[in-house]
Amino acid sequence: MAQERRAQEMASDLADQTDLDLLEALESLGEDEGYYEPLGKRHAALFSDEGPVLLVTFETLASIRARPGHRPLGHQIAKAKGWSSLCLIAFEDSWYRDRAVYRFFDRQVDDAFFEDFDRVVFWGAGMGGYAAAAYAVTAPGATVILAAPQATLDPRVTGWDDRFRAKRRLSFTDRYGYAPEMIEGAGPVHVIYDPQHLPDAMHASLFTRGFVTMLPCPWIGPDPAGTLEEMEVLAPLLTAACEGSFTPALFWRSYRARRLHAPYIRRLAEVLDARGRLWLNALLHRAAARSLKSRRFRRRGEALEAELAATGRKLPEPV
Repeated sequence: MAQERRAQEMASDLADQTDLDLLEALESLGEDEGYYEPLGKRHAALFSDEGPVLLVTFETLASIRARPGHRPLGHQIAKAKGWSSLCLIAFEDSWYRDRAVYRFFDRQVDDAFFEDFDRVVFWGAGMGGYAAAAYAVTAPGATVILAAPQATLDPRVTGWDDRFRAKRRLSFTDRYGYAPEMIEGAGPVHVIYDPQHLPDAMHASLFTRGFVTMLPCPWIGPDPAGTLEEMEVLAPLLTAACEGSFTPALFWRSYRARRLHAPYIRRLAEVLDARGRLWLNALLHRAAARSLKSRRFRRRGEALEAELAATGRKLPEPV
């Protein structure tokens, strides 16, 4: 009953409450299921001890607040399957560069924590992707799945990336620093990124190793994790990883959901517009209008077909 009450509390609307209220709710959840541990002033760890599979995620307080139920993604996925979860929570854009976080993972190594589990999966996106790769070194053999990860913000290595200039003061040259080197002892590593988004593609290239599978997703955008979640395939993919069945083939089958994802289709249409690919754009809109039952795509498709007709061209009859 106590856990049910805690779950109801976590599901209550915290939209008008403070970060402190959310942290207190997460602390209560940790007390019920494992532990909640502050790590300095900018981070915390939430551990749920449920089963022999462990899903390790790197998330932010803001992203947890935005989720239904105000619980970490990793906790939601693991709880549904009776697995354990460990969420490293960042209160700000810190890239998890904090000695308190270093000490936390040092302690897990000293205690052989990760050896207690049959399977360990690390997940993170963007800043969290950097951290998932950097700290995966503490769990040899773990499966690591990264979405648009940064390799480092050290300007001597990635000075071409000016998106996070204010964060270059963080140290990326001390312990757990250069993420691509920290995955050397991992099991399979998968990197999801948009090759058309140049900074992400350049960071992704720094992770290239023989045991790393690159999963380039053109036009998925700079937030592939968010897009995959909108497509409702992120949780099933991480579930598959925890079950030991995640493969590139499974990923590509799941990624077919983009054909029914209007934001993805709009991005692709913008590219075709910019490149003057009238024929392909008309085909795209006709297909989208049929699959999504969208009047917006239908109207735009009809306008494109009219433009084609003005040039003496006509789309083939639909099959």
